[in-house]
Amino acid sequence: MDARLIYVVGASGSGKDTLMGYAREKLAGDGGVCFAHRYITRPAAAGGENHVALSPDEFAARRVRGLFAMHWVSHGLLYGVGIEIDHWLAKDITVVVNGSRDYLAEARRRYPELLPVTIEVSPAVLRERLLERGREDAAAIEHRLQRHEQLRHQPFPGLAIRNDGTVAAAGDALLGLIQKHARGDRACA
Repeated sequence: MDARLIYVVGASGSGKDTLMGYAREKLAGDGGVCFAHRYITRPAAAGGENHVALSPDEFAARRVRGLFAMHWVSHGLLYGVGIEIDHWLAKDITVVVNGSRDYLAEARRRYPELLPVTIEVSPAVLRERLLERGREDAAAIEHRLQRHEQLRHQPFPGLAIRNDGTVAAAGDALLGLIQKHARGDRACA
């Protein structure tokens, strides 16, 4: 298999960051796989994923200078994935990205070999996780749940991983998928 971009999506609170962290830890010694950080206009201390926090001005300056391979807006925040992923892909390294469902069509246009993977979760589990993390108020949580309900009935191109059970069960499923599509023993640079 050729190196490719594995584009992981799912509702906020579906467990994408947890599962990607699980797989990242298990693959720490595998130089053939890199996990991209996202650049987000959210404070680093906000919890959740290990991201690079940027101010809106810093984000705009990087975007203007072409430093993002992909970028989008979601829930009032700016998200970007750095151009370093192009270097990794050129080195035959499989890259795993936490993406956006709304940006998928553009990502596929830019990266035709992209493999979409959706993390699926039941509405009840999603509600519980959103409440536990405490990042949004009640109105924002309801908005996210309504959006999740709308999107979960739409067909999604690619593969799906169910994440209603243990981290290990869904994490091992994501790990297996990444290993199936990774190749070589090359290092992220």
